[in-house]
Amino acid sequence: MKKWLPLFAACLGTLMLLIDVTIVNVALPDIADDLGTGLSGLQWVVDGYALALAALLLVLGSLADRVGAKRTYLVGLVVFAVASLVCGLAQSAPSLIAARALQGVGGAAMFATTLSLLHATYTGRDRGVAFGIWGAVSGAAAGLGVVLGGVLTDLFSWQWIFFVNLPIALVAITLTALVFPPSARRADRTVDVPGMLSFATAATAVTYGVIRGGEHGWTDGPAVAALALGATALLTFWFVEYRSAAPMFPLALLRNRDFGATLVGASGQTFAAFAATPLISLWLQQQLHMTPLHAGLAMLPMAATAFVVAGVFGRMLHDTAPKWTIGAGLVVVGIGAGLLTLIDTGSSWIALIPGFVVIGAGIGVNAPALVAVGMAAVPPQQGGTAAGAVNTARQLGLALGVAVLGTVFRGVADAEQRMTLPQFVDGIDAALAVSAAVGIVFGLIAFALFHRQGAVAGADQDERTAVAA
Repeated sequence: MKKWLPLFAACLGTLMLLIDVTIVNVALPDIADDLGTGLSGLQWVVDGYALALAALLLVLGSLADRVGAKRTYLVGLVVFAVASLVCGLAQSAPSLIAARALQGVGGAAMFATTLSLLHATYTGRDRGVAFGIWGAVSGAAAGLGVVLGGVLTDLFSWQWIFFVNLPIALVAITLTALVFPPSARRADRTVDVPGMLSFATAATAVTYGVIRGGEHGWTDGPAVAALALGATALLTFWFVEYRSAAPMFPLALLRNRDFGATLVGASGQTFAAFAATPLISLWLQQQLHMTPLHAGLAMLPMAATAFVVAGVFGRMLHDTAPKWTIGAGLVVVGIGAGLLTLIDTGSSWIALIPGFVVIGAGIGVNAPALVAVGMAAVPPQQGGTAAGAVNTARQLGLALGVAVLGTVFRGVADAEQRMTLPQFVDGIDAALAVSAAVGIVFGLIAFALFHRQGAVAGADQDERTAVAA
């Protein structure tokens, strides 16, 4: 059993950082009441974390190559624990949002290094087992997050969704320090600071501009300025990466159609499947007056279905062409999001089940293939960059999705009446229709881009089982 302690330490950190993507969703109404914030503040509670993850995954992966994966993972655990404490002690929405962003920094350091640590620690069959267990833990995190968030908010308060990380982090830090061997360092790798700063600026400015424009109108000065800054930063990122001798993200990878299709599928998946869950949580609790625990349980069918489908059909799907697993799987997610528009003013939580089950089936087909196909599409020496880029695309899809759907919700639900049931339901249905369109359109684009059958067939078995959440 001693040989599996490193796996346990890696899984603890991964479980924490991925649970914290969804654990806040069922606590949002209590956070809004306690801190006196509105929808835009709640969007940033979710997006502050997702954006930090998206912006820093690639650069912290490069940094880990220089200073060692073990050291980077340990620092990430410490930062995540400190940020979790600050989140729980927050007395205002801005302080909570800032602490959530700091959580994302720690989470990115952890997420960027766990697979490297497992790859260096295990060999042969043990490595395949380790990656498989890590993938299962990652896949279960979304479902555990909403239920755990409901339990802690119901029994204690929303602050405990963050305090619970402290003892878990303490165990993970202790184990990591003791059981992982020192990691190799590569002195030749440089950290692409200009690339990191321009990418982070672009992602944050665009997200802020979308949220601000939805709240104050699209002619609002700060909204226009933020969107312009985002566009400028994106162009700067392209120029920096094109000219850099050691880019954070080699732009030549985008000429690979299979890899590009994987990025489309990754960003579309989180947008279509998860970006509407904060709004659904608000509907369940503010309109149907469900407790946080019951709201979490009502959203569980999606994660449960995904887990079952991935487990039952996983081996079969390994040899299926990615246009079907990633492309068609994402179309199924979009169809499921469309079924959620069955919600009307007389609906109970039961109306969510058909849509959640279909979304879960699509995720069960789509999610296990993303990292494996992305890594198989590029040369082996760029596999780590590919995996980081896929996970970055997923977090960026979630962050932009939350911003866009919140804007759509506001646009349909009148500012004065949005908290009354008819307006609220109209706003949610409009947001879910956008989710459905993104899932279907992005799925069709990915399907078209995959130009050969069985791209994953040649992937290493370890890579195939490395499922990202």
